[in-house]
Amino acid sequence: MHYGRTSPVGADERPEDNLAALSFDAGASTQGSYLVLASARAPAWWDGWRGALTLTAARANRLGYYGIGNDTPYAPDSLTAAGGGPYFYRVSRTSFAARATIQRRVVGPLRVLAGATLERSDFRPLPGPSVFRRDLSAGAVDPSTVPFTDKVVRAGLVLDTRDLELDPHAGVFAEALFASGTGYTRTTADARLLVHPQERLVLAGRLAAEGMGGDPPLAAQELMESSERPFVAVGGYRSLRGYHDGRFTGRGKVLGGVEARYVILGIPAAAQLKIVELKLVAFFDAGRVFGPGEAVRLTTQGLHSSGGGELALRFLRSSLVVVGYGRGSEGGQLVFGTTWSY
Repeated sequence: MHYGRTSPVGADERPEDNLAALSFDAGASTQGSYLVLASARAPAWWDGWRGALTLTAARANRLGYYGIGNDTPYAPDSLTAAGGGPYFYRVSRTSFAARATIQRRVVGPLRVLAGATLERSDFRPLPGPSVFRRDLSAGAVDPSTVPFTDKVVRAGLVLDTRDLELDPHAGVFAEALFASGTGYTRTTADARLLVHPQERLVLAGRLAAEGMGGDPPLAAQELMESSERPFVAVGGYRSLRGYHDGRFTGRGKVLGGVEARYVILGIPAAAQLKIVELKLVAFFDAGRVFGPGEAVRLTTQGLHSSGGGELALRFLRSSLVVVGYGRGSEGGQLVFGTTWSY
C-alpha cells in the first residue's frame, strides 16, 4: 500500500524533483516480512534548507547473513537438507527507527548537514543450522548487541552540482560524513561524477569508502551511511549489483563503479526535458569490506566485482523505475530500484 502527497516545483527550473513530499508505505510478505514506512521530505520548501524525517518499522524475515569478513564462503550446496537447510544463510531481523536530517546551504552548491537516529534492532535465528547461529554462539557476533538500541548523531558536508536529482545528466555529488553511535563511530566519504558527452548518453562513476571505530554492532556493520538514508553494503542494488543483499559484512567498506546510460526513447522527441525517457544501462561494480584491525584503503586486492545491464524508465521528473540483471563470481541476480544505484 502506498499513499503520497507532493508539492510540485511547478515551472521553475531547479534540480529537486519536488518542493516537499509526504508518503506512507506498508507491505507484508507470506514469509513473515513486513515494512511500514512514513516519510516527510522538504528538499526545497524553504530557501537554502533541506529537511527529512523517516519513521520505520520493518522485519526482514529472510535476510541474508554470510558471516563477517571479506572472504566469507558461499556454497549453494549448503542450502540443501544435507548441507544445512534453506535457512543456512538466512536470519530474521526486526528494526524500529526514527531518523531526522537537516541541511543548510553554506555557499553555492555546498551544504552542511546535521542529523540524528534512534533505532532498535534485533536478530533471530531461523529454524535449523545457520551461519548466524554459529557466529552468535562463537562470539563473532557479540550476544550483548542482540538486541541493540542505537543512538546516533551525525554531521557532514555535501557538495551537489547535479542538474537534476532524480535523473541527473551532469554534475558532481560528494559527501563527507561523521557519525557517533552507541559505542562506535563511523566516517564516510562518497563521490559521484556524471558527464554528458552526447545528447543521448550519460556516463556515471562512483567511489566511496567508510570506516568504523570502537565496537560497532552487527546491525551497524551491515549498512553504509549517506546523507539521504543508509543502505545495505556490501552486496545488493545500492552497492554491488549481482550479489545477494549484504553478501559481505565488515567494519570498513570500499565501493566503486561505472555505468553508461543511453536514451533509446524520449517523448516528446523535440523537448529538452522529456516527459518519458527509456534508457539502456550497462554497469560494472566493485567492492570489498575490511575486518577488525584492517585499515580501510583504496586497493584492487580482494575486490569483488560484477557487471550487467538494466532498463530504466523515467516519467516526468519524480518517478524512476530500474530493472535489470547483474552477474558476479557467485552467479547472477535480478535487480530492481526506484532510484539510480548511485
